[in-house]
Amino acid sequence: MAKAFASQGDMSEKKITFDEIGDGLYAFTAEGDPNSGVIIGDDSVMIVEAQATPRLANKVIEKVREVTDKPISHLVTTHYHAVRVLGASAFGASQVIMSDVARSMVVERGQEDWDSEFQRFPRLFEGHESIPGLTWPTTTFSDSMTVYLGNRRVDIKQIGRAHTAGDTVIHVPDQNVMFTGDIVEDHSACYCGDGHFADWGATLDKIKAYDVDAIAPGRGGALIGQQAVDRAIESTRDFVNSTYAPAARVAVKGGSLKDAWDAVRAECDPKFADYAIYEHCLPFNVSRAYDEARGIAHPRIWTDKRDIEMWEALQG
Repeated sequence: MAKAFASQGDMSEKKITFDEIGDGLYAFTAEGDPNSGVIIGDDSVMIVEAQATPRLANKVIEKVREVTDKPISHLVTTHYHAVRVLGASAFGASQVIMSDVARSMVVERGQEDWDSEFQRFPRLFEGHESIPGLTWPTTTFSDSMTVYLGNRRVDIKQIGRAHTAGDTVIHVPDQNVMFTGDIVEDHSACYCGDGHFADWGATLDKIKAYDVDAIAPGRGGALIGQQAVDRAIESTRDFVNSTYAPAARVAVKGGSLKDAWDAVRAECDPKFADYAIYEHCLPFNVSRAYDEARGIAHPRIWTDKRDIEMWEALQG
């Protein structure tokens, strides 16, 4: 193939940033790589997002140990994707929390997603030999649940479909801070390969209604202050709409997937070409937008074989 598929050519380590976004709340970010969150309670710590491998999870733990020696008691994964969950074993948390919909997606497609993402992100999966297997929650919820880390209340909620059908947000009311997973990104492409375009905007509206003071997004820098939060929500909305609308116009006219690819590139390249993982996400985003516009409501399962077949078709 003339161009490297997905992130196969991206082997450079990213600079880690560890920002305090509220009292005892931190965003672990790495230049467009998957983010994690840290919530420090009275006696223990909750981690949001497990990273792709125990090797990467240990980088989060190193940062946690710079600010607290409290044990890690809870791990929340906002959805099922391999790059978010397969480092879970490193944290040693007694409670691993996931929405019931997200767990059902692990059952349905967890291994296929692992195999697919493994070939997309070779750098993120360095040290993959230490992954003990698929990550399964100890606790699931539908709609919402609350965890108390001593006196600190943490609300874990499903507020709508977006990046996946099982997306979770985590809100810490005493600081009015939210961890959104990949529903919100900052200067990073949204991965929409398992997304629900028709619902994403309404889910962003619900996040906006919280009027939070800070967000740890799924990728990109910490968002501190109302201006930064609003900017990222609206840029995420623009990215999602700019991907779906041209693909849908092509699908309605009976055009091909390649036609949709060309139409989405024409719309999105001028605005988003410098976003992190833009080229990585684009073929998956176009494929899902094209499917949804043709009435395929439930995202098809990505496999390592389907990935390459799609890429080769788009490259001609």
